[in-house]
Amino acid sequence: MATLAAHSPVEAQPAHWTEGNPSEADLAHIPGEAGLPIVGNTFKMLADPHAMARRMVETYGPVYKNRAFGGWNVALIGADANELVLFDRQKLFSSEQGWGPILDQLFPRGLMLMDFDHHRADRRALSIAFKPEPMRHYSGALNRGIGKEVANWAGEMLFYPKIKQLTLDLAADSFIGIPWGPEADRINEAFVDMVQASVAPVRKPLPFTLMRKGVKGREFLVDFFTQETHKRREAGGGQDMFSQFANATHEDGSLLAVDEVVDHMNFLMMAAHDTITSSATSLVWLLAKNPEWQGKLRDEIIAVTGGPDAQGRPRDLVYEDLGKLDLTEMAFKEALRMVPPVPSTPRRALREFEYGGYRIPAGTPVGINAHYVHHSEEHWEDPYTFDPMRFTPEKVKARHKYAWVPFGGGAHMCLGLHFAYMQVKILMAQLLPQYRIEIAEGYDPQWQAWPIPKPKDGLKVEFKAL
Repeated sequence: MATLAAHSPVEAQPAHWTEGNPSEADLAHIPGEAGLPIVGNTFKMLADPHAMARRMVETYGPVYKNRAFGGWNVALIGADANELVLFDRQKLFSSEQGWGPILDQLFPRGLMLMDFDHHRADRRALSIAFKPEPMRHYSGALNRGIGKEVANWAGEMLFYPKIKQLTLDLAADSFIGIPWGPEADRINEAFVDMVQASVAPVRKPLPFTLMRKGVKGREFLVDFFTQETHKRREAGGGQDMFSQFANATHEDGSLLAVDEVVDHMNFLMMAAHDTITSSATSLVWLLAKNPEWQGKLRDEIIAVTGGPDAQGRPRDLVYEDLGKLDLTEMAFKEALRMVPPVPSTPRRALREFEYGGYRIPAGTPVGINAHYVHHSEEHWEDPYTFDPMRFTPEKVKARHKYAWVPFGGGAHMCLGLHFAYMQVKILMAQLLPQYRIEIAEGYDPQWQAWPIPKPKDGLKVEFKAL
C-alpha cells in the first residue's frame, strides 16, 4: 500500500492534481513496478493492501514506486519516513495535494485539505471546540448517551453496526447538541456513501456509481449544516461543537465564512464518526481475544469510578478522572497500533528532495504507511501480539517517536485526538463493569483495510452480564 492518494484507473483526475506529476522516465532510478496495463497494481492493492506493501518492501526496499489508481506513487516506508513527511520541517509536502484526489469532491476544504498558513489559521479557530469547558460538556453528553445504550447490550450482536449507530447518535448530542430527527438514517447513509466514494475507481459522479452516491450525500449534508450554522449564529453561545465552530473567529475577530464552517463540520463529523467506530471496534475485538486484559481494565475502571451505584449501574466517568485510566489508555493505544484507522497517509512533493539514497522529483505523489510501521519488528517485538505494556512511559521514551502515528503528526496531528480518547474511555467505563465480552473459540474476522478498517462480517460478539 503505497498510499491512499489515488488516481482512478477508469477516469483521469482533474488537471490541477496531475499537472507536474513525474513521468515513468523521471522515476526510472527508483525501484518498483508498473503492474498490469492501464490498471497497474490497483486491484492487488484493493484486495490486500497490507500484503502488497510487505511484498513491495521485501522486493524493492523501503523506497519504491508503484503504479496504481491511474498514476505513479512513491512509498516511503519506516519511522524516519513518517517523521520526514509528518513533521515536515522544510515544508516539502502538500497535504492538500495528497488528499485532494480522494476527498476534494466529498470533503473539500477540510483541515486535511489545507496547507501551511491557511491550515494553521483555521486550526487555531476550530481549536476552541476542544478547550476544557466544551470538552467537559461533551463528557457529560457521552456518559448519558453511552450509558443509556450500553445498558441494553446484553446478548449476542454484530458490534460494528451497533457502535457505528451509537457514535452517530453521540455526535448528534456532543457535536450538534440536538437529538437527530427524521433525518437520522439519511445522515448516516450520506456519511457511509461519502467514505466509500473516497476510494471508488470511477472518479466522476456518473449515474449509478459510488462517486455519484458520495456527491449526493455531500449535497444533502451541506444543505443540512448550512441551515444549522445560521441557526447557531442567531442563537449565539452553546457548548456543543457545532455552536463553537459556527461562532469561531479568525485572529482579526471575523467569523469564519458559513461555507467554511459547513465544510469543517462535515469533515470532522466524518472523521469522528468513522475513525472512532473503527478504533472502538478493534479495541472490543482485541479485549474479547484477550480476556485477561479485559479483567485488568475492568478492575482499573471500578477503582477509579467507585464501582456500580445502588441500582447496579456503572457510575459515570467524570471529566476530571479521564487521566487516571492508564491501563485503559494503553490498551486503546495498542488497538490503534494493531489496527490504525488511517492505514496510510498521502502527500505530494512540492520540491525535489532526497530520501533513502533516492532523488524524489518535485510533483511526485508520495505516501507513508502507518500500518506497516506499526507492525515492524524494528520497533515492536512480536508485533502481531496484543500487548498494551508496550505503552509504558519508559518504553514510549525508548522508541522512535514516529513509530506510532495513528493520529498523524506535526502540524496535521488530529485535532480531535483527545475527544477520541475520552469517548473510548467512557465507552469502556460503561461497558466493562456490566459485561464480559466474548467471541466464539477460533473466531478471527477478516478486516476490510480501506478506506477505514472494519470487520467484513460486522464483528460477532456476545456481552454476558456480570
